[in-house]
Amino acid sequence: MGACGAGSASESSRRSAPPPPTPPPQGERGALRCLLEGAHVRILFVADVIGSPGRRVAKGLVRLVRNQYRADAVVLNGENSAGGFGITPETAREFFELGVDVVTTGNHVWDKKEILPLLDREPRLLRPANYPPTNPGHGSVVVEVGGVRLGVLNLQGRTFMTPIDDPFRCADGLLAEMKGKADVIVVDFHAEATSEKQAFARYLDGRVAAVVGTHTHVQTADERLLPKGTAAITDLGLTGGLGGIIGMKWEISLERQLTLTRGERMQPADEDLHLQGAVVEVDPARGVALGIERVSVPYAKALEGAFGKV
Repeated sequence: MGACGAGSASESSRRSAPPPPTPPPQGERGALRCLLEGAHVRILFVADVIGSPGRRVAKGLVRLVRNQYRADAVVLNGENSAGGFGITPETAREFFELGVDVVTTGNHVWDKKEILPLLDREPRLLRPANYPPTNPGHGSVVVEVGGVRLGVLNLQGRTFMTPIDDPFRCADGLLAEMKGKADVIVVDFHAEATSEKQAFARYLDGRVAAVVGTHTHVQTADERLLPKGTAAITDLGLTGGLGGIIGMKWEISLERQLTLTRGERMQPADEDLHLQGAVVEVDPARGVALGIERVSVPYAKALEGAFGKV
């Protein structure tokens, strides 16, 4: 078992791509060659995918956005991809078929019980590492991207959320466990409070290449490079209906606010579809970020060929 009771996993399979003029670097020698040549790595982080509208956006735009930004890897949060709550083996498979390298999750990962066996079997599907060790799954993985070993950590915050093990000290353990196994490490921190997310990014500054926040479904405009080289953004936003309220139909959410009752079950919004997230460029020789750019792509305009950002 890994740190915090969450087993780590490694995954060496690589996505298919047009053949380059020379074979891409492979394994440890390939990684060393990539580092010596000074190649940079770009990682596309895709914000929480909300229900079937979000999956439709992901299916239509992940490859397009990846190509537009020349991203070498894609890390996608899929915890709300099944009906707006949870993830299933089928939705996870959809993401991997799109070329997603790692799927992260959060507190809703447990909502669909059929996902539990897959959490143990699929190394590229993560759940927050700081859940108790009796739960299935793992919170970290190392995948190979263009000859660079990319480590991905998934942790969950505690402020205004269900009590859970300390993510700060859990991260310490995971980083110690991953030492020497990854050239670049990035973190999906699934948390509610802006203050906790910013504190977490500061805590890991210089030790990881990026800390991206998920969970609130509201994209923040605070992307930046911290002093020691860690790229940070408080929240990536959502992939799905921006026309709703945090990705859900606004009418149902508003009715709940007005009546103070649960009312009708929340449903994913299908208005003003967007893919949101961020792209981080990393120097694998030093394991730090060189830049971060917020991403917000309108689905309809992108499919019409007018790729744009808002």
